[in-house]
Amino acid sequence: MIGPLNPPVTNWHGKRVWLIGASSGIGAALAQTLLEAGAWVTVSARRQETLQHVAQPYAHAHVVAFDAADLNAWPEAFERTLAAMGHVDLVVFGAARYDPTHSWELNLDQVQKSFDLNVVAIYKGVSLLVPYFLKRGEGGLAVIASISAYTGLPKAVIYGATKAALNNMAQTLYFELEPKGLSVYLINPGFVETPMTAVNDFAMPGLMKPFDAAKAIVAGFERGDFEVRFPRGFAGSLRWISFLADRFRFPLLHKITKL
Repeated sequence: MIGPLNPPVTNWHGKRVWLIGASSGIGAALAQTLLEAGAWVTVSARRQETLQHVAQPYAHAHVVAFDAADLNAWPEAFERTLAAMGHVDLVVFGAARYDPTHSWELNLDQVQKSFDLNVVAIYKGVSLLVPYFLKRGEGGLAVIASISAYTGLPKAVIYGATKAALNNMAQTLYFELEPKGLSVYLINPGFVETPMTAVNDFAMPGLMKPFDAAKAIVAGFERGDFEVRFPRGFAGSLRWISFLADRFRFPLLHKITKL
């Protein structure tokens, strides 16, 4: 019988979670869900006031505001997180930028800023956390990517590329770190009702509420999944489409997206 790819999380009480990108949307909902389950959570993002709103109802919540795109800010933010909670068991990388853009509308400033926050910042965080977790002999890294990583999609020429990079990165992290006793999670959401998706001018199949997305993520942690994808129907369908031969996949996507 094949077991879970990560050790299932059976009890959140006392778990220390550092959640980066927690001021709104999935991150804020995930923070509140974990706090309600008994975890200690440090929430991070740029906006101190918004983070305070997320953390204020909970005695076991802490705020460490910083700009994840500022690579020089990471070491101090990590030290402040350790000072607040004593140690970290799980870090969730969720800070992201979304610029829906067609390939004929490319703005290189948007490209640079998206890769700086969505990809390079995660590498900076990983470079700090992996040595820390290896020294402790335990810990978990969770990367929030997107099902847009599965295949090229309209208006995702920037965002989808950054998330595809994270999918590959998370797979390599798992391959290298799981044998050393660390957990690695790849979270691939579909459309979730957040300030980011509010700018979309097209129908979003399977649109979910942030707290439903948070519940799906927590359920994935508790099952010990490597990849947590949702919503099940839409995400599964797009994953299946991504496996089709190019001669079938591209016409099918053109028909579905009407582009």
